[in-house]
Amino acid sequence: MKNLMRKELVLAMHPASVLFLLLSAMLLIPNYPYYVICFYTCLGTFFICLTGRENRDIEFTALLPVRKTDLVRARVFTVMLMQLAQLVIAVPFAVFSSRVSAENLVGMDANTAFFGFALVLYGVFNLVFFRNYYRAPGKVGKAFGWGCGALTLCMVVFEACAHTVPFVRDRLDTPDPAFLGEKLTLLAAGAALYVLLSALALRRAMHSFAALDL
Repeated sequence: MKNLMRKELVLAMHPASVLFLLLSAMLLIPNYPYYVICFYTCLGTFFICLTGRENRDIEFTALLPVRKTDLVRARVFTVMLMQLAQLVIAVPFAVFSSRVSAENLVGMDANTAFFGFALVLYGVFNLVFFRNYYRAPGKVGKAFGWGCGALTLCMVVFEACAHTVPFVRDRLDTPDPAFLGEKLTLLAAGAALYVLLSALALRRAMHSFAALDL
């Protein structure tokens, strides 16, 4: 498993996926839908899988003395590592943004609750994308279309809640450290849901890929 993770990071990682990590700086843009950062991370996942298809990465790796389920596990863990790295890099930009910028008129502020919602977005994408991708790895565009559609729907709902749901608007969509208890609770719930959805995605992806005739 260690060698498969190394292979993912060194050989399978697309350069654009690394560059997209720098887009965490978009939290400094005033009045901007910050959840777009999550879309770019997911786009990086698409590039990784698309490049893997063109280079016949799955076929090559399947010839190695490794289990098919470990192949899936390594890819999912790599994507999760990339997603978490995106959020970690975003933290200092969020702190700076909250100190120098006024309220985000478009949607959620760059605060603690934002990271909880972002984790839910990643979890939803992982579940939809990977369960479809490992059913037919050659149709990576179709899998990304479903995953991107689910991600976009959740983004719209979350941004709408910041304007229409009183609890979200008045307590969660506020500058830190106001209502920090509620925001930390949302962050913990988002992290738990992220782990749950990603674990479910991994389980279903392994089951589908194990039954796939390469």
